[in-house]
Amino acid sequence: MSLKAYQNTAARAENPRQTEYRLFGQVTRALLDAEKMDRSKIAERMEALDWNRRMWSVLAADCSVEGNGLPVQVRANIISLSIWVNKHTSLVMRGNEEIGPLIEINRIIMQGLAPQGAQEDTVASGGAAPFRPSAV
Repeated sequence: MSLKAYQNTAARAENPRQTEYRLFGQVTRALLDAEKMDRSKIAERMEALDWNRRMWSVLAADCSVEGNGLPVQVRANIISLSIWVNKHTSLVMRGNEEIGPLIEINRIIMQGLAPQGAQEDTVASGGAAPFRPSAV
């Protein structure tokens, strides 16, 4: 089965919450990898940080749309977190902060998105290690 066919099948089988969970897992895995990288690998670290920032920006934009079905307070909290992620990411990129708090925020959100009663989920497609909230 080709990758494209697999992605199409996965997209049809997932609900939006599962898709968000999977995306958070992929971005968080990239941040974990970036955190372990030598600081001289600037481009690779920046790519992961930018991906996380862009994901949060899209979430905030979606929460600002009038037709968004989330409760107003949840939407406001996501927008506030997005602003914090943006500011903290800039500090990390300048070398004034660490990546860890960004990872922690993503972990907390993933715990809220995780299917009820699920013990493990895959962080990324392609045979990645199972996700355990305390490990990612």
